[in-house]
Amino acid sequence: MPALLPTHFTGTVTWLGRVIDSEETLRAEGLNAAELTFAGIEGECHGGLTRPSCVRTKAQYPKGTEIRNVRQLSVLSAEELALIASEMGLEAMDPAWMGASMVIEGIPDFSHVPPSSRLQVPSGASITIDMENRPCIYPGREIEKDRPGFGPAFKPAAKNRRGVTAWVEREGSIAVGDTVTLHIPDQPVWAHFGDVRT
Repeated sequence: MPALLPTHFTGTVTWLGRVIDSEETLRAEGLNAAELTFAGIEGECHGGLTRPSCVRTKAQYPKGTEIRNVRQLSVLSAEELALIASEMGLEAMDPAWMGASMVIEGIPDFSHVPPSSRLQVPSGASITIDMENRPCIYPGREIEKDRPGFGPAFKPAAKNRRGVTAWVEREGSIAVGDTVTLHIPDQPVWAHFGDVRT
């Protein structure tokens, strides 16, 4: 029995990018197309098969522990970006400010699609969603450089709208304009989720 179900939910890739050196800036450079490899997008500083653990996994590992890299990509929703911009009082959100790898239009409530869902493009390339991303202050700093006074509003406006982190499950090409199909795990929500969430 298949464990992953193709859905009727599809989207369109509206933006691709990569962050070259996050120590220097989170700002991504835009791309028209990219090759997705098992290590992520070539030249992306968040790429690689492993990575040092960070604040996201501090309850599991000491900072800097080498772990599997399941956050090779940062994938955002065009619709959620528009909501963030509106709440901040901006006319639009530049995905580059957020260090985005990909922006997808057309999949509702995108930041909350189930972990382990797949996004597949026509080349056969597929990415696996690890989990919802959480807003942090770094995109606000990039926004502040271009739109002074607006940066601090990013983190609260982006709550539940920051997209997801993901990793490459099958290699292949991807381009702006590609159709993306959502596949979800055939699994109910864990009955005890409410007992552990704080």
